[in-house]
Amino acid sequence: MEIQIAVAKINKYAVSESGDTLEIVERPGGGLSVVLADGQSSGRGAKAVSMMVVRRVIGLLAEGVRDGAAARAASDYLFSERNGKVSSTLNIVSVDLSSETVVLARNNEAPIFIARDENIECIDTESKSIGTARNIKPLITEIAIQNKLTLVVYTDGLMHAGKRRGTPMDVGTTLRGLLEENEPSPQNLADALLAQAMYLDDNRPADDISVVVLQVTNRTGDRVRRMTVRVPIDIKNGG
Repeated sequence: MEIQIAVAKINKYAVSESGDTLEIVERPGGGLSVVLADGQSSGRGAKAVSMMVVRRVIGLLAEGVRDGAAARAASDYLFSERNGKVSSTLNIVSVDLSSETVVLARNNEAPIFIARDENIECIDTESKSIGTARNIKPLITEIAIQNKLTLVVYTDGLMHAGKRRGTPMDVGTTLRGLLEENEPSPQNLADALLAQAMYLDDNRPADDISVVVLQVTNRTGDRVRRMTVRVPIDIKNGG
């Protein structure tokens, strides 16, 4: 088997910086962790908050700290730095090869979707953002690594897409329709979910949107690890 991770993200319309930050870090015991944070509000201030949170978490994970403890520590740190006046959502998705599980730590109102073959489960238990009090705990879900497992994690901009015109996005229904189409790749899934949100927002996203798709598939190639990143940029000075 092999793990494939894909990301699609876009800024809020007419805002130059996204308040969402995402990083991937290798775990000291084997495996990978994806850390996604969405700082309160949008723009530069939100970006500073989400970067602070993500860097704190990945530093702790790289030292071998467990996911739940890393999330609580990041929450306490944000609370101390911003006097409890600023919040951030936080998701940690970890492929833990020592336990052969995927661990999901969630401090986010946005649910997580778990698909196994044709069965789709929505993890939507109430969860608090971090930073507004001490000792805020994440909700932890642990799943055995198995073939044809698909996980979808996202910031709230995805599920709020379309609200301003009265047609909010139904992430679960959209995901089910996509998964019925010829076993789409993780990148195709992430891109399609983002494209639907963009359509519902008339291609003017009302909020920052980030979508992460993790999939376990049959290994078809060699044992080389690969990562590809695509970031469109605009150079103001034409250099």
